[in-house]
Amino acid sequence: MATFWIYDYACSFHQEWTFLFRSRWSKVKGLYLVARYVPFLLLAGHLYMNFIPNENSDKCQLLNNICSCFSLISVFCSECFFVLRTYTLWNNNKIVLATMITTFFAVVVSSISYAFATTATAPWTTSGIPGITGCYQSSSVVQLFIPFLLLIGLEFGLLSLTLIRAIQSWRSSNSRIYAVLMKHNIFYYACGLFFSGVNVLTLLLFHYGYQAMFQDFQFVILAILATRMHLHLWHTDRHAHGSSAFVCIPMSDISSAGSPT
Repeated sequence: MATFWIYDYACSFHQEWTFLFRSRWSKVKGLYLVARYVPFLLLAGHLYMNFIPNENSDKCQLLNNICSCFSLISVFCSECFFVLRTYTLWNNNKIVLATMITTFFAVVVSSISYAFATTATAPWTTSGIPGITGCYQSSSVVQLFIPFLLLIGLEFGLLSLTLIRAIQSWRSSNSRIYAVLMKHNIFYYACGLFFSGVNVLTLLLFHYGYQAMFQDFQFVILAILATRMHLHLWHTDRHAHGSSAFVCIPMSDISSAGSPT
């Protein structure tokens, strides 16, 4: 997983640094930086857990809590991108925004509660492979499927809002950025629904090792999709306005793209 993340970073290195140096600072840029680099901390934490020489259960639990925090931050930032984009597609409709924020924070609070409550009592053990140290859970935590069910509900609702907006305005909007926003939203939500469904199945049916692998995979993939799509949107807008000037595309400035023309 770490190799996959590093490979993606290497492939987008030029585009990313062009964005970082040529775009103006904004809240969305700060969100991008957190979403982009928190998975690095998450993967580093899990690698350390897998090879830590001291198998003390308290230390393992502490490291697991830290990694869980990184996971939640990563998913939170990735989803924030698309909550803002959905808000933009709905022409900054305050009722839509209030509904999304209320649902979003309800899912976040519930997920945090379930995640930390269920892993706090999970037993830790050494690896069954001779010579391999690290933190491993001897049994799976089935209840962890609940946060993924909540995430499925959130992304299904956001996907529904995007599709409704697409049906309403598919004939009246000719903006290229609007089309990019729509395609990105639908693809991101479809991937989120798919990986959340996979995680629910693995939590219910498979061993802890498979569960942890698919959970990290989803968090990293969602972060990559969110940041890659933001890069693509920024470069699309940059080419549309000329590449010689600094470009800033906060979500509030894209609202005109979502307006039928």
